[in-house]
Amino acid sequence: MSTETDVPVKKDKLVIFDTTLRDGEQSPGATLNIEEKLEIARQLSRLGVDVCEAGFPIASPGDFEAVRRIAEEVGPLTESRKSGQPMVIAGLARANEQDIDRAYDAVKLAPRHRIHTFLATSDIHLKYKLKIDREECIEQVIKAVTYAKSKCDDVEFSPEDAGRSDPEFLTVVLGEAIKAGATTLNIPDTVGYTTPEEFGWLIKYLIENTPGADKVVWSTHCHNDLGLATANTLAGVANGARQVEVTLNGIGERAGNTSLEEIVMAIHTRPQNFAVETDLDTTQIVRTSRMVSAYTGMAIQPNKAIVGANAFAHEAGIHQDGMLKHHTTYEIMRPETVGLGASALVLGKHSGRHAFRKRLEELGYSDLTKAEINQAFDRFKRIADKKKLVTDADLEAIITDEFYQPKEIWKLNSVHVTCGDHINATATISLTDPTGVEIIDAAIGTGPVDAVYKAINRIVNVPNTLTEFIVQAVTEGIDAIGEVTIRIQPENGGDFTTNPQTGQMVARTFSGHGASTDILVASARAYMSALNKMLSTREAVSATIQRASGDGAKK
Repeated sequence: MSTETDVPVKKDKLVIFDTTLRDGEQSPGATLNIEEKLEIARQLSRLGVDVCEAGFPIASPGDFEAVRRIAEEVGPLTESRKSGQPMVIAGLARANEQDIDRAYDAVKLAPRHRIHTFLATSDIHLKYKLKIDREECIEQVIKAVTYAKSKCDDVEFSPEDAGRSDPEFLTVVLGEAIKAGATTLNIPDTVGYTTPEEFGWLIKYLIENTPGADKVVWSTHCHNDLGLATANTLAGVANGARQVEVTLNGIGERAGNTSLEEIVMAIHTRPQNFAVETDLDTTQIVRTSRMVSAYTGMAIQPNKAIVGANAFAHEAGIHQDGMLKHHTTYEIMRPETVGLGASALVLGKHSGRHAFRKRLEELGYSDLTKAEINQAFDRFKRIADKKKLVTDADLEAIITDEFYQPKEIWKLNSVHVTCGDHINATATISLTDPTGVEIIDAAIGTGPVDAVYKAINRIVNVPNTLTEFIVQAVTEGIDAIGEVTIRIQPENGGDFTTNPQTGQMVARTFSGHGASTDILVASARAYMSALNKMLSTREAVSATIQRASGDGAKK
């Protein structure tokens, strides 16, 4: 006999709006160059993201060019997407015509494009930041949304600091935004202030009390200052939101944003609790997470949900006993679901190219070219000569270090270091310069890494300050691959960008990533990665400015 529970419940589509390339890049030190943004955008498309907020186009010439190229090159892609439609490419704009024009010019080449404009609505922001009253706020919203709508059919409006705004005033502002042509209304908890009960209530209240609420998609954008971003977002979904704004690994300003992987897997794992479903290919989550971590230099904490190194590790004896009897005793989801390999030990020095390629495909790297597979295989063989067994984590590290790197302006050829407790550390470095000439130099340092970096500095001669140095093992064991992540800041200024919330100019910090069984080699690779990123960013910005000047002269 059938019951009501036997009848399939039709679920709403939950729009995944990814802002890794905009809000995520506002994380201190998470600078991305144009090629890195393009590669991440392509991977977001493979993942199945619905809307990619590609950046804040007016922030700098480099930001504009990155958004424009993503719109042109990634915007049309449909391969491997469940929806069969390309991603919507969005650009952020403050509520003024200059910003909106710049955003539209950047995204217009994408088949599906969106302008996302915002204005603060909390009394705190109106009084101290904008220095306007509520009536002036409403007027600016109407003017901005109307102007954006004249450029683009798909317009999103966000009342910044909605979590601390007067709910009744919000219904007025949002009602006017709907009248002006907004198609998505995003409710940001900009400073991570609300609790799940408060945020869920706010979403429900706004949907029930805003004139024309049924004509738009309601969205959430939660920050993690109190560690409640995911909980708040899920509360918003439970109360009617049908778009969520998220980032990979939860990166973003201050304590970060709602984590894409946490939202998607919460809905995937507890479908009975949510009347929504997504179009994401969850098996691409880990690959995308590692790519973002490598390019931004934002290391993933081991106990991070879903993508952390310990997320599927079971060390306690009682847990291991339960797992051996049945995985559901301590696992609520399978590692393969998010793209993690099921096997712990996979390949050795005698493994062939075919087995290597097959394992990469199982890990989600089915799109690598033959040349890229050969390049990775050569690196694998060198590591296999030093390690008895190569794990999935090692393979991920190889791929990350080989392919998630900036344009190679200066090439590292070799590193030789002499050090000990009673001698000065000395490093000899061989580099190939941009013209193909090999240069060798040496330096003495307070330690081996210091000596390596000083020797590189003598050759490259790009003044900078090392602001962060992190080294960690990929796996257990004394023969583990070591991963090094660093950050540098150019001396005497450098590339700047504009923070969309504060309007302040912020100097970029450049990260670098390297991996090797020798941590000194890994350190050298990481430093060269950061230097090459800084130099390639300068080249790209200079080329963009020259092109813009040429276009202006033609006009």
